[in-house]
Amino acid sequence: MANPPEMKLSRIADRLRRLLDQRTEQRADGVTQTAVLNHRGFRHVVRIANLSESGAMIAFSGEIAEGEAISLQLLDQGAVPAQVRWVREGRIGVVFEGSTTLPTDE
Repeated sequence: MANPPEMKLSRIADRLRRLLDQRTEQRADGVTQTAVLNHRGFRHVVRIANLSESGAMIAFSGEIAEGEAISLQLLDQGAVPAQVRWVREGRIGVVFEGSTTLPTDE
């Protein structure tokens, strides 16, 4: 059974969105850290999969939608306001409203 044209367009749009949402600055991949995600008045302990100065990918399987405002309490930093950019399979991508400092090995 062939896919309807709408499904093909949806897949193309998803791939394009992923390409445009990718950050070019340095990321701290593989540095798993715990943070507190503040969302709809609730606090959730989450794992950060990767972190850059402008955003993060977070393991979060709660109910959340693209465009929602959140804040993320990072270790050694105050709460950082952010917006959800994408939601996929138990992960979310967020963009910070300000910038954050990447963790270092020093």
